Amino acid sequence: MDTVPLSSCFRQVAFADLDGWLEDDHLEAYRAFRRSAFQALERPYRTGSLGVAFESFRQAYRDSRETLAANAASARAFFEEHFVPALVIPESTGRGFITGFYEPVVDASPVPTDTFVVPLLARPADLVDVDDTNRPAGMDPYLAFGRVKGPSLTEYHDRQAIEQGALADEGLEIAWLESRIDAFFIHVQGAARLNMTDGSARRVTYAAKSGQRFTGIGKVLADLGEIPLERVTMQSIRAWLASHPERHDEILWKNRSYIFFREAMVDDPTLGPVAAAKVPLTPGRSLAVDRLLHTFGTPFFIHAPSLNAFGGQGFRRLMIAQDTGSAIVGPARGDLFVGSGDEAGEIAGVVRNAADFYALLPRGLVEGGST
Repeated sequence: MDTVPLSSCFRQVAFADLDGWLEDDHLEAYRAFRRSAFQALERPYRTGSLGVAFESFRQAYRDSRETLAANAASARAFFEEHFVPALVIPESTGRGFITGFYEPVVDASPVPTDTFVVPLLARPADLVDVDDTNRPAGMDPYLAFGRVKGPSLTEYHDRQAIEQGALADEGLEIAWLESRIDAFFIHVQGAARLNMTDGSARRVTYAAKSGQRFTGIGKVLADLGEIPLERVTMQSIRAWLASHPERHDEILWKNRSYIFFREAMVDDPTLGPVAAAKVPLTPGRSLAVDRLLHTFGTPFFIHAPSLNAFGGQGFRRLMIAQDTGSAIVGPARGDLFVGSGDEAGEIAGVVRNAADFYALLPRGLVEGGST
């Protein structure tokens, strides 16, 4: 068992306290959890600093691998048998917060043309992982990537430098898009499905980043008085950019972070890309969390009464932690994977809601039993 103590930010409750627990369809969440159970055989997940030990999932993972739940009722019984719910206390007063992300689907070309002019780039050969073992004195501790310059490491090129050609001669282009704005939002989402001009379907997923700090341009536009903060959505940002092409450099370069991609197959079009937990994301059931705090594979029941974009009144759904993101910081902060394509994007772009997060903690961890 991992020796990291369980954080006091968890307050144990009962399943009866989860508004909407009985009404949810737990089967898709079970299937998502099961994918993590098989992946964990290849490589264990790292225990987050809140103390939900990876080893404490051993029995639940084993049982889910050995038995496929037949229906929603048996899936719910599985989670109730193996887990204990606990309210996650936010760092500040109030409730947690949930946003949405999706996988864009765009047209692309394998070569540049008169119309396909914006590249998606693979990881450069000179991009070096930076941590406490090789970080030079004085380098921003936030930076996780750098490059060798002379005798030492230095920070990597930022978005402006790369878009101005810092990597133009490296042969890193995976595919070419028509729209700079589409490319920018693919960077924000971290993946995309590409409809190639030859009729094939391809996918790109996150491979690395420049390491520079991520800055949400919605906040930039709000601070400039261009869009009221309460009206900042992906749709309103896109509309503003479409009507102000002369200011693209000014705004987009505020986000210095630049994403590099790798190619992947579209094995199952009903599932999303393989993400940080090394399993394909399940629409409506996979959740991005702060991976420094939480342990991948942890189930979370999310209660967001004001979120109605999925139909019905409010959002009450069991999710599985299977991804992370630069903007996802804090114990009660999550990013919901909505799905792929424009319809999913329309939903993801408006998800900005207060929410209660209930982590499902392995019983052996909470009750002191064996794992």
